[in-house]
Amino acid sequence: MDYEDPLPPSMLWADHLARDRRRSVHTVRAYQASAERLTAFLVGHWGERITRGALARVTATDLRAYLAQRREAGLGNASAARELSAVRGFLAWANEGAEQPRMRGPRVKAGVPRPISPAEAVALAEEVADDAAEPWIGARDWAVLMLLYGAGLRIGEALMLRGDILPLGETIRVMGKRAKTRVVPLLPQVHTAIEAYVAQTPWPVTRGEPLFRGAKGGALSPVMIRRAVQSARARLGLGDRTTPHALRHSFATHLLGRGADLRALQELLGHASLSSTQVYTQVDAAHLMDVYRNAHPHGGV
Repeated sequence: MDYEDPLPPSMLWADHLARDRRRSVHTVRAYQASAERLTAFLVGHWGERITRGALARVTATDLRAYLAQRREAGLGNASAARELSAVRGFLAWANEGAEQPRMRGPRVKAGVPRPISPAEAVALAEEVADDAAEPWIGARDWAVLMLLYGAGLRIGEALMLRGDILPLGETIRVMGKRAKTRVVPLLPQVHTAIEAYVAQTPWPVTRGEPLFRGAKGGALSPVMIRRAVQSARARLGLGDRTTPHALRHSFATHLLGRGADLRALQELLGHASLSSTQVYTQVDAAHLMDVYRNAHPHGGV
């Protein structure tokens, strides 16, 4: 008989993440919750107590059944893909790196580029942050992506921010294209994300120096954020259109869809001409047509 640890596998997994992988409290809590949901499902699915050794028997069929249950509970594509990513990590740990069940994650429909949904934007940012090598890097990446999605910054504008923006107020001044500056309001979530990064970064945050630093202390390169997003979107089953710029694109489209004035949106985005901003009216109209076709009883006719 195999040795059975008195602690549940989900707790051992959480301890491993916190102690050995040095994951953030937020990440540990989220991943432990996924592990607990999987083991609870397996108890009912197999009718037995789930030990770490038993997890070696999990098959792709078991995972499909688990995700089907989660989807019935209302889980969307991006969230389902994040759940699958978390349980795969849990199983890899339980099986000490042995080959895992092969299963493709849920995918978002391909087609004409569309802004990603708020749930997808948050799932993407969380996946990037959770996969970071250090907790402070995860906090950094989360703050950068929140500036793109929550404040509409271009990635270059976010990475050009200096320590001068501290202490944070309700707005920040951003240097855009052609050295044009604009004032951008900070949502509470974006404000909190930046402060959390500043509290954790091992590098001094001083006036005139880059706010966001790379692992070795130099200015953070946009290439690093793009690579992290590319890797995360693959794990979540999101399409190639899901780029850092897509987060800014989504910011604009979602504001417009909630009644934002086109001129005000132009100022927020830093567009030189209104014609650049008017593109989003076309995108929003296309999105509405998609909703109509999917939701209206005669939409497919």
